[in-house]
Amino acid sequence: MQTIPKHVAIIMDGNGRWAKKRFLPRIMGHQSGVQAVERAIRFGKNRGIEILSFYAFSTENWRRPMEEVSGLMGLFRYFTVSKLKDMKAEGVRIRFVGRLRDLPEDVYDILRRAEEETRECQAIQTFFCLNYGGRQEILDALAALLREDPSKRPEELTEADFSRYLYVPDLPDPDLLIRTSGECRISNFWLWQSAYSELYFTDVLWPDFTDQDFEKALESYGKRERRYGGTDSGIL
Repeated sequence: MQTIPKHVAIIMDGNGRWAKKRFLPRIMGHQSGVQAVERAIRFGKNRGIEILSFYAFSTENWRRPMEEVSGLMGLFRYFTVSKLKDMKAEGVRIRFVGRLRDLPEDVYDILRRAEEETRECQAIQTFFCLNYGGRQEILDALAALLREDPSKRPEELTEADFSRYLYVPDLPDPDLLIRTSGECRISNFWLWQSAYSELYFTDVLWPDFTDQDFEKALESYGKRERRYGGTDSGIL
């Protein structure tokens, strides 16, 4: 029987290149990427994956042209509002991760409303990382820990202590991290959480990522033996 990961994290890369290949504006690549998100959620639900997390907008993405950033914010509004009813009917719980307060106020309000309306959904959990950066999360967690317990001595600090201050303390670490478009790096995504994640890279651009491509990633994952740094891990 194939081993199915509990939590699959996805770096959705290649929207811009997908559009460029078709001589289209970059925003149209992002629009096609939204359709790929919907496919991935339905596939994940049908395959028994409990959690999907998507790297949707990083802390570095603010450096992109203002027109593209504005278009992305519009897509977040559109997706969250227009798809909410369908996602809720399919039992999809929607959650958002990152420095959400720095997003436009109306976007923030829409995201929080979606979280509240899908709170009781249990078929699959989806996490969308917006204005998220792994290094920033670690810094924010450390700052929160020191605010709450300034007398904490470094030698007393444990991983469990630190994890309590991450953006989503109850989120299990990703079992499998997928990146599309051929790039072989994790780009500041889930830096703390992905320490022992299995990595899968594919040349497929995100808008073209199909159920068959997702299945190939699961097949690759199922062939691996996870040791979490234990015996015969290859680390001296």
